[in-house]
Amino acid sequence: MPTDPACAVPAGVRRPARAGPVRRPARAGPSYARGVIVVVDLANVLGSRPDGWWQDRAAAAGRLLDRLARLPGTEVAGPRGDVVAIDRLITVVEGAARAIPAPAGSGAVEVVRAVRDGDSAIVALVDDLVGAVGVLVVTADRGLRQRLPTSVPIAGPNWLNKLIDR
Repeated sequence: MPTDPACAVPAGVRRPARAGPVRRPARAGPSYARGVIVVVDLANVLGSRPDGWWQDRAAAAGRLLDRLARLPGTEVAGPRGDVVAIDRLITVVEGAARAIPAPAGSGAVEVVRAVRDGDSAIVALVDDLVGAVGVLVVTADRGLRQRLPTSVPIAGPNWLNKLIDR
């Protein structure tokens, strides 16, 4: 392929406008087990919609948990268009959100209250689950995504928000 000497990039290949963060390898296509455990970075999902959550974080987290409670035991359209059967939904909460009460429909959504930061709690939880079951993590946090095994599929908060009409 001929190159343009002014940019030392093959002709027809677009050069990125600026150098960005180091990108991790692309994740493999979804390979969900029949029973998928969805692990939710609740603070990240909560912050994805400017609905006043910052006025009372614990109450907003409780409302979000109540909406998530209808997902376990359902089959939904996955983040890549596949079908995901959600057997369990585990949310990780941190900071002021740790004060939330158990969600309505007790037992439908499991709540892990992070002792320190939520990202470390999610990484530890996923490390314990990977290999034994199918896991799908919901977060937009780039730093957290970098810390997760590349074999774990990740969905952004918008995917989850659409499922619960948020």
